[in-house]
Amino acid sequence: MEFNLGDILIQTLKSFWQFKGLYLMAGGVLLLALTFRILTDLLDRKSKIKWFLGKKNIQDLQYLTPTKFENYIEELFRSLGYKTKTVGGRGDGGIDVEAEKDGIVHYIQCKKFITRQVPVGAVRDFYGAIADKIDGGKGYFITTNVFTLDAEKFAEGKPIELVDRFRLMEYVKLANVEMPVADTVCPKCGGQLVERKGKYGRFMGCSTYPKCDYTSNL
Repeated sequence: MEFNLGDILIQTLKSFWQFKGLYLMAGGVLLLALTFRILTDLLDRKSKIKWFLGKKNIQDLQYLTPTKFENYIEELFRSLGYKTKTVGGRGDGGIDVEAEKDGIVHYIQCKKFITRQVPVGAVRDFYGAIADKIDGGKGYFITTNVFTLDAEKFAEGKPIELVDRFRLMEYVKLANVEMPVADTVCPKCGGQLVERKGKYGRFMGCSTYPKCDYTSNL
């Protein structure tokens, strides 16, 4: 059998370029997979950071006193271009803040809930308080938690916008209002306030208890 050195060389070069193409293709696929994994990890990390910051922000609002939460909502709507005033307190008729824009008055109720959902009864009472007042405006029921399904169904077709904690964070981002500092200092002794759970639900209590028995509702 005769061997032609030229033919062998040509075949060797052909095989080399053929396998080189496969190697390059495999390397390209590996590079694309690696790039996709890096981008996925970055997006996932960004999503986790966004979730953490959003959770922290809503917790800051949940730890405010009811009055300070109402004041913050008033400032929030003022930043959105409304003329506002706080009317909350005893005898407020279920209305905490009035917000006027373009000559139209809107009515706001604030519920600072942490674990409880806003029930349909609360939304029904709010609607009863504003039904005779609304003249082209609407009511905003704002909470730091969420609404029950019955509450959402009741608000359908009525001039009421239910603003749960997720929608509230969208308002905060839109208005670009600085988040308030949560009430974590005990006004009675200067100690640290911590979240506790008692017979009637969660509350803020002084960390120096029983030396200091200060508590505040959440």
